[in-house]
Amino acid sequence: MGLTTLKMPQLGESVTEGTVDRWLKQEGELVRRDEPIVEIVTDKVNAEVPSPVEGRLVRIKVASGQTVPIGTALAELEVEGVAAAPETSPEAPVARPAPAPPAAVEGRISPGLRKLLEDNGLQLSQIAGTGPGGRVRREDVLAHLSEHKGGAPAAAASAERRDELVRVSAVRRQIAEHMVRSVSTSPHAWSLREVDVSRLLAYRESEKEAFRARHGFALSYVPFFVQIVCDALLKNPYLNSTWTDDGIMLHHFVNMGIAVALPDTLIVPVVKDADLMGFMDLAIAINDVASRARNKALRPEDVRGGTFTLNNTGALGSVAGQSIINQPQAAILSTESIRKRPVVVNDEVVIRPIMNLTMSFDHRIIDGLAASSFLNDVQGGIEDWTPQRIKV
Repeated sequence: MGLTTLKMPQLGESVTEGTVDRWLKQEGELVRRDEPIVEIVTDKVNAEVPSPVEGRLVRIKVASGQTVPIGTALAELEVEGVAAAPETSPEAPVARPAPAPPAAVEGRISPGLRKLLEDNGLQLSQIAGTGPGGRVRREDVLAHLSEHKGGAPAAAASAERRDELVRVSAVRRQIAEHMVRSVSTSPHAWSLREVDVSRLLAYRESEKEAFRARHGFALSYVPFFVQIVCDALLKNPYLNSTWTDDGIMLHHFVNMGIAVALPDTLIVPVVKDADLMGFMDLAIAINDVASRARNKALRPEDVRGGTFTLNNTGALGSVAGQSIINQPQAAILSTESIRKRPVVVNDEVVIRPIMNLTMSFDHRIIDGLAASSFLNDVQGGIEDWTPQRIKV
């Protein structure tokens, strides 16, 4: 019999560690080759790691909740001459006592008042209410405590418990570490540009219903922005680069990161070779990775290799922001919400749909001139947009 070691995989080019979220198999269980065996979380992805062999999980070396560097041995699997697991009756589950219910409190009262009563071992019926209709107020409880217990200490103790400590999830901790590392690695600079989206907005409005009927998903602004940004990146290669110890690595291809906001995290799946895609293929690819991100179905390779990130914060109602660069990239562009604003056109004040472009960039690589050149190209691509510019 031989042993195979399962190691913490590399789940992204800038990821240095991962957290074991949950073991899907336990010691002694048989596993099939490519069967998910453990869930790993990083700041970039939640991933189920498959077994590299068929065999038996003989030893778990890293417990759930532990964070370890890439390459750390997570478990050992027995891979030769594995006998069938003996049939045994499953152990009866250990009965766990149900948590004691909170002290009963009559009537409909606020959570804060309920907690104050429970913290001091009181029932609502013990308190003489002075509010409308005899309703019990916080002041009534404090007065009762003062009268019967010398209540100041109890009231003070209750006040101290009004804060709540929320335990940080492994994903949130990884994001926090990645954000701090990015800010400490790259000297961030920012730029903002106002863009008239009249032409693009009109085209999307005219096509969105037919598009959904044909393809089964919404026509968003994102694939339009991605094509325009890809063109601008190829004209301004330093925006699509990486700082290294040996120099600046220019990427003559665009792997576009698409920031996806989830209720408890932010993840950036990557559309590979976005600059080579036709519009429809690009729209399908963006919808696919965004949907899988929301359903926590991304693969490790889906978050690797990004060269630039587009953050459509406008979908959340933002009008301006300063995003943090997704390391090891050189810049991140945010497309903010579209708002009708008065603008001057040919010496006349008119109402136009205006969107802010906000960009954070690594000042080690990119100076103001290069940043402005890139934003000029993006602005021109949006404001002068015509259907003929769609790449098929």
